[in-house]
Amino acid sequence: MLVEGPVEVVLDDGSTVVSDRFTVALCLCRRSRTFPWCDTSHRGRGRRQPG
Repeated sequence: MLVEGPVEVVLDDGSTVVSDRFTVALCLCRRSRTFPWCDTSHRGRGRRQPG
């Protein structure tokens, strides 16, 4: 998901991460090694099937 910056993200553990970039790519699949930022780890893999 692309979001216009700057962005502050609150993680599940309560910690926050900040990016002051103009546009930020957020990871929604949780495959990214740089979560919550997208590193395109999702590419080349099929989508997970629901349920």
